[in-house]
Parts: sequence; C-alpha cells; structure tokens
Amino acid sequence: MTAPTGTYAPAAADSGSQQAEHDARVINARDGARNGQRHGEIRPSEIAIGVIIGRTSEFFDFFVYAIASVLVFPALIFPYVDRLTGTLYSFAIFSLAFIARPIGSLIFLRIDAALGRGTKLTIALFLLGGSTAAVAFLPGYETIGVWAAILLGIFRIGQGIALGGAWDGLASLLALNAPENRRGWYAMIPQLGAPLGLIVASGLFAFFLTSLSSADFLEWGWRYPFFVAFAINVVALFARLRMVSTPDYTALFESKDLEPSRVGDTLRSDWRNIVIGAFAPLASFALFHMVTVFPLSWVTLFTAQRPARFLIIEIMGGVVGLVAVVASGLLADRVGRRYLLGVSAAGIAAFSGFAPQLLNGGDVGEIVFMVAGFALLGIAFGQSSGAVAANFATARRYTGAALTSDLAWLIGAGFAPLVALLLASRFGLLAAGAYLLSGALATLVALGINKELGRRLS
Repeated sequence: MTAPTGTYAPAAADSGSQQAEHDARVINARDGARNGQRHGEIRPSEIAIGVIIGRTSEFFDFFVYAIASVLVFPALIFPYVDRLTGTLYSFAIFSLAFIARPIGSLIFLRIDAALGRGTKLTIALFLLGGSTAAVAFLPGYETIGVWAAILLGIFRIGQGIALGGAWDGLASLLALNAPENRRGWYAMIPQLGAPLGLIVASGLFAFFLTSLSSADFLEWGWRYPFFVAFAINVVALFARLRMVSTPDYTALFESKDLEPSRVGDTLRSDWRNIVIGAFAPLASFALFHMVTVFPLSWVTLFTAQRPARFLIIEIMGGVVGLVAVVASGLLADRVGRRYLLGVSAAGIAAFSGFAPQLLNGGDVGEIVFMVAGFALLGIAFGQSSGAVAANFATARRYTGAALTSDLAWLIGAGFAPLVALLLASRFGLLAAGAYLLSGALATLVALGINKELGRRLS
C-alpha cells in the first residue's frame, strides 16, 4: 500500500472566489470567538467530555484486541506452533495497526480537507467498528487454514488506518482553550481513556473466562467483547459528531486555526518538532505496553497464574493508573510538564532495573509490579499528550499533532509487546527491563536536547 502524496489544502481553495469566501468565514469565526461566540460559548469542560468519550472508545478497542492477542489468537489462529511462537506471531500482527496508522492519517487528512471533519470522523469510526466487528466473526485455522491469519492481518490494518482517521482535533482544541494556569490538568484529560478502556476490557474478558469453560471461551465467548467494542464505537461516533459538526464547534476550530494544513509544508517546517515530539513521550509509551499487554503474556505463558486472576490484578492497576493520571494534571501545574516528564522518565528507568523480575514473584510480586508500574505510567502518560500537542504553532497543530502522535505510538509502542516477549523469553525478564530502559533514556535525551520543547512545556 502506497501512502497518498500531495497537499491537503481545503477544497475551497481551488478558486480565488472560493478562497475569499473561506477567508471571510474564518475571520468571522475568529471575531465570533473573541466576542463570546455568536452561536454560544463553549467551555473547556464541554470539550473534555467529547475527548474522554472518544479516547475511551478507542482504547477499549485497543485493549480488547490486545487481550485477545494473548488469550485467543495463539490457539485459534496459530495452533500448529507452540504457544510462545503463536503469541509472538500474534504480536507481529498486533503491530500492523501502528504501521498502518500514519497511512490512515494521510488518507483521512485529505478527506478532512475535502469533505469536512464530520465526514472524516464518520468514515473512520465506521471503518474502525467494522474492522473490530469483523474480528468477532473470524474463523479459526481449523476452518480456513492460513487465511485466518491473513484475514486477521487485514482487519488489524483496517483498525490502524481507522485510528489514523479518528483524530478529531478535540484534544488540541482543549489544550488551546485551557486556562493558562491549568494546562497540565487539561493535558491529562485525553489520557483518562487508557485506564478506563483497560478496566472495562479486562473486566469483560475476566467475566467470560470465569463463566465459561475453556472450550466455550475459545469457540464463542471471546467474540462478545468485540461486539461490545462495535456498539461503543457507534455510541462514541454520534456523541463526537454531535460536537464537531455543530456550527459552534466549526467556528471554534476555525478561530483556533485547527484546520488541516498541507502535510508536505508541515513536515518541511516542523520535522524537528515532529521527531522530538515523538521521542519525548517514549518512556511512557514503552511502559504503557510493559504493564498492560506484556505482563499478561508472560504470566499466561510462564507462570501457573490463571489469566482471569491476572486480569483482576490488571483492573486494580488500571484504577491506580486512573488516579495517577489525575494526579499528573495537578503536579504538572505545580512543577511544569517538562520537569514532570523528566522525573517520571527517570523513575521509569529505575523501575526497569528491578521491577520486571517481580512477575516471577507470585501474586505479591505481580501486584507490586502492576501497582508501581501503573502509578508511574499514570504520571508519565498523563502528560504525554501535552508533549505532543504543545510544540506546534496553532496553524499547523491539527496536522502536526496527528502525525507526531502516530510516529510516537509506532516507535514507542507498536513493537513493544513483541520485542519485550522475545527478549524476555530468550534472555530473561532483565532483558525486557533493558528494553524499557532504552525508552526512558530516549525521553531524557529528547527533553534535554530540545530547548524549544522545554520552553513550551515549562
């Protein structure tokens, strides 16, 4: 698949008169915003609701697939290899979404510029929901052979392309409308979707694992969370469309210059910001998978712990992570986001040196690992969206933040479960810790060498 090339200027710019119309509309929108919004005032708290709904639905999809990658796909899709190899194959397919996501962003930025944010979001979320629901109907290897893996890969790529298009700009709009002294607080709001999505997804799988026999779970029980994910996507779609397609929000997006900019121009002028923005949150993105997907795979493959029991521990960790994300907003407004990111990266580096070995320490070790890991993750991840969004001029923030986010997830998280499990299975858990350490060091280096990022985040 070849990524589309060209520019992404709004379609209205095709003629001089249309350009003049567009410019006049933007000027009027800005004037309306300055004068208290002719259509009505939109408060940051209202934007926050849309952000939380959108991010929770996306992360729920993410975790439903991630959990199935450990508990279902190795046995259903790769029964002809040992369980470890099957899980590694499953994680390889898992990474396809992160590779496809930047391509999705390029495709949907063009749709956004030509047809509008509402149309783009509708297509993207129906593609996401359709790809997720399709996984629920997937036959196993015993039924269609290697086509099971091929279809799973296609559906996973569909999810990745859709996630690239699901960027609605609400997080950037929230950051631009946040009060000066509460930017850390509003930066953490989009990140609440991760622990919320994990808690619900883990709870669903734990319920079916404990309520069904192993045969029934592998035959049909695992499919229900994917149906739930589709339903949640539909609800989230209408909730978000109700916001981004209204005249109030259209005016506010335009008044804040949150419109698609030309991708080529954005890359040429902001390539340094995009690269540094992708590496700045690397520690938190690497830890993200090291305390969610990887430990479930390790415990399932190498310990006597039942997966359902460990999912309960993950729910406990998710609650701790939720509290820590909220705490990150309070701390960032006191000490500065850059400082908090640096301190949390140093904490993750220290955590990587000893904590992974706790996964071999039974219930107590696993609980300590998960609680400590999620506490660190919440503090670091809670401000990672601020690191991505705050580095761009408003005219290029919409496109720049989308591209930076895609690159950050690809580098920091896309291959994390695969690499961590491969290293740990061959060299022990200490090697997985070394992988996590590399992410923490990358964050510290990125924050250290980019003075502009430091100035904007302080």
